[in-house]
Amino acid sequence: MIKQHYSLLIKITLLAFIVGAISLPSIIEIISPFWLLLAFIYWLVYSGNTRIYSSAFVLGILLDVLQGGILGQNALALIISSAFILNVKKSFLVSNLTTQQVYVFFASLIYLILFLTTYILVQGLEIQWLVISAPFTGAIFWPVIRSLLAKLKH
Repeated sequence: MIKQHYSLLIKITLLAFIVGAISLPSIIEIISPFWLLLAFIYWLVYSGNTRIYSSAFVLGILLDVLQGGILGQNALALIISSAFILNVKKSFLVSNLTTQQVYVFFASLIYLILFLTTYILVQGLEIQWLVISAPFTGAIFWPVIRSLLAKLKH
């Protein structure tokens, strides 16, 4: 059973990395959601695994290495966002799709705040301000991501 959970995590992680690596116009890349966070939220909610924080750390470090960013930036944001989702997991499971989108929005907002705080502390205040729309796009894409990953799960 544990191998199934990790095989699902590996599948959705690879899918999130591939989708995140697709070259798009710069505006679309800036406003696109945090793909790994959406995939990880799905895995958190719909699998009963126990090593969540270590998985979030490893995936965050992998994303940092793949993006060439500040080491630990995505890992910290993914861990704290995961803690929020774990806190509302029982409610998330029984909620309708709109309420799930609100939870995804707040998890994405937490991710964005931690990501930008780390970035600004290290590199200064040179950011694209359209990035603040990423939590909105994450919430908008959640129903599509959820249905696609549910098909991938089976």
